[in-house]
Amino acid sequence: MGAAIPWPAALLALATVACASAAGHPHSHAGTEEHRAAHHAARHQRSATVTVSGVGAASAVPDMAEISTGVVTQAPTAAQALAASSQAMEALLRSLESLGIAERDIQTTNVSVSPQRRQDRDGRPGDIVGYEVVNQVHVKVRDLALLGRVLDQQVAQGANSIQGIRFGLRDPVPLTDEARKRAIADARRRAELYATAAGLTLGRVLSVQEAGTVSPRPEPMGRVMMSAVPVAAGEQEIQVSVTVTYALER
Repeated sequence: MGAAIPWPAALLALATVACASAAGHPHSHAGTEEHRAAHHAARHQRSATVTVSGVGAASAVPDMAEISTGVVTQAPTAAQALAASSQAMEALLRSLESLGIAERDIQTTNVSVSPQRRQDRDGRPGDIVGYEVVNQVHVKVRDLALLGRVLDQQVAQGANSIQGIRFGLRDPVPLTDEARKRAIADARRRAELYATAAGLTLGRVLSVQEAGTVSPRPEPMGRVMMSAVPVAAGEQEIQVSVTVTYALER
């Protein structure tokens, strides 16, 4: 068995080996820094992106409509006003049924009873002089050719409150999908413009977010008090907004 190396001599030997290793690789530290800098530059280049918004719209002739129809009745007592309202509403519902409107397409949306007061000279509400009942239903007319007749018969049967009409599509999915395609195309056009201006090339899509769809709101009609109601459906337009992020390449 060889002689043991004294402890101070062992420490001196390890220090000599470490120094020799460092001396044998004089550029190792500099090489590591250069590698890190190159890696950081490459990662920064790969992470270059552009985020743009795109809007697309598509139109079609509507094939259905929704309306709110009903009666407003007044009487000296709440019971009398409610009875008159119920009788008138039964006639309206029978009229809708006779035109082929399904029960699932008729929904009561409002039944209210409110007192009618005499207005005092000082502007404060006075005594109750009667009651008013409002009874309204929401109706879907899935056959647009029936809409004019529906409005006519509602008025003929006593409807004195027809408010809001909204045209739509029984199946809006194909039109919405077309608007989505156009929104993506619009986003790509904008992204290519930015990329070219920056001297870069548009890369792959990194993310797509749909901001939402927009369709026309119901148009108020007020109270229809005529026996013939011409209807112009026009076009139904759906708009889609998207936000798209693209990678940018050199």
